[in-house]
Amino acid sequence: MSDEHAIRVVTISASYGAGGSIVGPQVAERLGLPFLDRAIPNRVAESMSVPVEDALSRDERVQSRFWAGLALAGGVGLPGEMTGPLLVAEPDARFQERTEAVIRQAADATGGVILGRAGALVLGARTDTLRVRLDGPKDRRLAQAVLLGDIDQVTAQQRQRDLDRAWAAYWRRFYRADVADVAHYDVVFDATALTLDVCVELIVAAAHAGVQR
Repeated sequence: MSDEHAIRVVTISASYGAGGSIVGPQVAERLGLPFLDRAIPNRVAESMSVPVEDALSRDERVQSRFWAGLALAGGVGLPGEMTGPLLVAEPDARFQERTEAVIRQAADATGGVILGRAGALVLGARTDTLRVRLDGPKDRRLAQAVLLGDIDQVTAQQRQRDLDRAWAAYWRRFYRADVADVAHYDVVFDATALTLDVCVELIVAAAHAGVQR
């Protein structure tokens, strides 16, 4: 693959228990790219001259309880519920716009592996970006979460419910989109049928092969 078509950015969207926080750093290491996770809210805070806590309070990966609570309270629809007005509070919108800007700047400057934050939509038109979704049946993701996180099943069930709702709410609120819609991704893996090591290998292979836009 020529350099002009090389993959410099990998976006990873992962449902709870699908191993995104494990696969992401490994893919970044294999591809020689920075893993962009907590660096994003830090850069958002710096660019807006606000305390990092303010950026974290609206970050999709960090403050998921906020988005889950919003979904439960009826502030946003769940997947498949795409009707009704799309209302976004001004502070949320400003932080989201800055988050998108930071993601685009990082993609232009260094490239990287981006976990969550609707990166597949933010960078969806780029030919140097591979958009990945990790998912799997709910019960198998739950079992994997218990194993990987060394936590009890009750705790894992609560996290699965809250985090899956939260990430769905984030996509719905800002993009009026369904996080699980395969049309938003180049590759989708069942990360419970495949081992996470195999998922890493396949993502790296896909990045080397490139994508057609």
